[in-house]
Amino acid sequence: MVDMTEQDVLARIKALVDQEHELRAQAVKGELDPTAERRQLAELEVMLDQAWDLLRQRRARIDQGESPDSAQPSPPGQVEGYLQ
Repeated sequence: MVDMTEQDVLARIKALVDQEHELRAQAVKGELDPTAERRQLAELEVMLDQAWDLLRQRRARIDQGESPDSAQPSPPGQVEGYLQ
């Protein structure tokens, strides 16, 4: 996700949400193994958390008068440790 514009990040978020919806639809139809489903959903959730975090970082930098391009994706362990 390095060197992405805000539009790129938003497109990435949309693609990940679409993947999540497709995965859940397959699960409802019984087309997925429950273990594989949980693993894939967990992976998607981490990627979504990273994308949302990057978007927030970019917007915070803009608010501070800094370049949004200096924002970097946070590691999975960091974004998963955030409190909701």
